[in-house]
Amino acid sequence: MKGAIDDVCRVRDILGDLAATTSYLHADAALGGMVLSFADRPEPYGFDVGSDSVSISDRKMIGSPLPGGVALTRREYALCVAHSIERVGVLDTTLTGSRKALTPLTMSYAFEQRELDGFRHVVNRCLETAEYAVTRLNDGGIPAWRNRSSVTVVFPRPSADVVRKWQLAPHGDIAHLIAMPHVTCETIDAVVEDCLE
Repeated sequence: MKGAIDDVCRVRDILGDLAATTSYLHADAALGGMVLSFADRPEPYGFDVGSDSVSISDRKMIGSPLPGGVALTRREYALCVAHSIERVGVLDTTLTGSRKALTPLTMSYAFEQRELDGFRHVVNRCLETAEYAVTRLNDGGIPAWRNRSSVTVVFPRPSADVVRKWQLAPHGDIAHLIAMPHVTCETIDAVVEDCLE
């Protein structure tokens, strides 16, 4: 809801301080994984800082029209779900085994079309739009904030009409908007104007 990014290193330190003998840290980076992968100063979240698995969604920042995603884990954990596929002579380490090929093809196509520099541009534009939203809301007297490297902007819950018109996601006394690639500064201006009415 708030675009938080947990401090994986700190979590690992706490587990060490508690002398935990076993642990498994999953980084649910459905949206944030694509943002952090291309942000200028990302918070660490991957295998290099202690995550045991990471997942990202292909619908959010990548823009696939079909629901899907990628789940990566350390080899030792992948081998726990592995089973031999005799008819093709391979070890299957996927969670669901065979599935339709269209979903990974759409993700592959998106990466081919945009390439890494294209995604870097899109992500940085989204981060700039999120920061613009924070500034515009604050300038309008509406306290707003976002976590570093997050495209999620949190602010007090506006009226039901504003929530409905802009399809905002409220929770209790707060709401958020997410600066996705289709969200422009003009969109943010219109949302702020409606919040101020």
